[in-house]
Amino acid sequence: MPVEVVTLELKPIDRIGEFVGTARSRTSSTIQPQAEGFLTKVLVASGNRVSPGTPLFEIDSSTPRVALSSLESVRAAREADASFARQQAERSKALLAVGAASQQEFEQATAQQKAAEAQLKAIEEQIRQQQTELGYYRVTAPTAGVIGDIPVRQGDRVTRTTLLTTIDDNSGLEVYIRVPVQQAPGLKSGLPVRLLDESGAKLATERITYISPSVDDATQTVLVKTAVDVAHVTLRNDQFVRTEIVFDTAPGLTVPIVSATRINGQYFVFVVEKAAAGTVARQRAITVGRTVGNNYIVTNGLSAGETLIVSGIQKIGDGAPVTPVPAAPAGSTPAQAAAREGGGGR
Repeated sequence: MPVEVVTLELKPIDRIGEFVGTARSRTSSTIQPQAEGFLTKVLVASGNRVSPGTPLFEIDSSTPRVALSSLESVRAAREADASFARQQAERSKALLAVGAASQQEFEQATAQQKAAEAQLKAIEEQIRQQQTELGYYRVTAPTAGVIGDIPVRQGDRVTRTTLLTTIDDNSGLEVYIRVPVQQAPGLKSGLPVRLLDESGAKLATERITYISPSVDDATQTVLVKTAVDVAHVTLRNDQFVRTEIVFDTAPGLTVPIVSATRINGQYFVFVVEKAAAGTVARQRAITVGRTVGNNYIVTNGLSAGETLIVSGIQKIGDGAPVTPVPAAPAGSTPAQAAAREGGGGR
């Protein structure tokens, strides 16, 4: 029986761990007010792209505006007091120079001038503080990005802990990966991280940029981060993504999936051995690991240099005489392979 064979060789195999990561924006902002009151205006909608300083919400500011008006009225009075005190001090200085006033009167006028100016300065500081607080009633965007969900409506009463919305910028993303503590000893900065799509195809390969020094008590995992090149990968904030961390690379053996058969949960292959009458097929039990492409990784049962039968295994049994034929090239068609096998049989 002619069979196609390959000689087993050690090849570099990656030891990987597959995990589910979460894409997170490095410039995501949570918008909360710095003032309390009723929401009078919602100036944006979910999905709008905004730039820094764009007005987002307005909160009723009638009370702080009344307070500001009152302070400005007081400032006018303080300015008049300071002006009068300044004139009195200048007049007292002139009288002192000609001997028409005493030194005590001059010092008293000077002290009154300083007190009036200090009161004016204090009221001006209060006005500036009130103007700053008044600005908090107009909520603006701190960063550029896209407006997220807006859970509040016009007329709602908001406090400093109320979530108004979020601003997400997908131009800078990181993938957060939770690695079980049992696999954490193999982590180190710079290890390759493969990002996969739903079908398992590789989207991009990044590198570990951060490893948490502590373990999460609730999940017993270690947080790992990797930056994402958004020019080559399209992800959204809080999106789940399949990832593979390549812990190391070591030589190992692989066999084509089509060369292995599974019987009662055990995998078997056929290898070529020399016998007195020629070459025969011997069935061999093997232990396999994960798949790499169209191959199984063999962890036990085979050695480098052995000859593996990769075709015609359905037509042979243990000890059957076989004629080894080099396996068809990877790019050959099934018809070409059949012609090769048929030609060998003739």
